[in-house]
Amino acid sequence: MRPARSELRIFRNGAELARAAADEFHRRLLLAGAAGRRFTCALSGGSTPRALFKALAAREVRAALPDEIRRSLHFFWSDERSVPPGHRDSNFGMACEILLRHAALPEANIHRIPAELGASLAADAYELELRRFFRLASGEWPVFNLIYLGLGEDGHTASLFPGSDVVGERHRLAAAVRADQPGRERITLTLPVLNHAACVTFLVAGAQKARILREVLEASGPDRELPARLVRPIDGDLLWLVDREAASDLPDSGPWP
Repeated sequence: MRPARSELRIFRNGAELARAAADEFHRRLLLAGAAGRRFTCALSGGSTPRALFKALAAREVRAALPDEIRRSLHFFWSDERSVPPGHRDSNFGMACEILLRHAALPEANIHRIPAELGASLAADAYELELRRFFRLASGEWPVFNLIYLGLGEDGHTASLFPGSDVVGERHRLAAAVRADQPGRERITLTLPVLNHAACVTFLVAGAQKARILREVLEASGPDRELPARLVRPIDGDLLWLVDREAASDLPDSGPWP
């Protein structure tokens, strides 16, 4: 598979990156609204999305959204830790605290992963919700308008970790991710779901991500399975939004998107 459209954008700092990500979110949301379509977005956790959520929650940004477009917006999650929604490690909890409580969305438009059920049951319940919402027949995949992803220092994205059996999952929409320690289980969207999105946007900031960002973007990098490198939308946009620190290991010329 090769992405239909791939782009790398580098920003001076995390604040500039967050503003650009918010602008891109609103551009796509308004385009869908103008066409009378709903807009589906899967959020991620981490420090870089936190800055995006703050930008999206800004009063002047929220005031610019017509009610009919607001009602067309549906939030999902790309992954979640197996904790209750009020837990400090919950991706939903972070988004709720910073963004959702300001968004004035109908409750039915928030599709969180019921992680308090435990990873296996939560993955089953989330898959059923995805199939119901997108009205999927057997063998069909949801097409999100936008999926946000981060990049781990080991090359993981969402909760798809190097060496995990879940990376090779080709039937499930959502899967439980086992962990070595009790209480560390996770739930994640699978790779085919990510690759059927209309747009996948990676948000990457910080010098600690420089090495792995280069490795993921290098077509001739080390011959090891990096889940982030496997994210290649079949018929959609692959957008990398990174700050200068994260991009500091990239040469001026290279095989970059």
